[in-house]
Amino acid sequence: MEITKSLFYFILAGLCEIGGGYLVWLWLREGKSKWYALFGAIILILYGIIPTFQPANFGRVYAAYGGIFIVLAILWGWKVDRIIPDRFDLIGGFIALIGVAVIMYWPRG
Repeated sequence: MEITKSLFYFILAGLCEIGGGYLVWLWLREGKSKWYALFGAIILILYGIIPTFQPANFGRVYAAYGGIFIVLAILWGWKVDRIIPDRFDLIGGFIALIGVAVIMYWPRG
């Protein structure tokens, strides 16, 4: 149950970081309304709060989160930007998830 809750927080934080950043990107790069920037900024603030619910220390949480972010960014690119991941994206994402498992969930004695 703890791992499931932890993964939920990682995924939620990742979606907030990518989604908020994407809204700011649309505002700056594609000339969208300033409301995109405002909502993006609010979502990015949430991204900063969500990882505090993780059970581990700051360094470990953010190190492991990096692997989750990699996979979410690949998925975002695939679904939102329509960039199909190639085998190297998939291999890299898999390696990143192995890193997450070792950093965050490997039993420590």
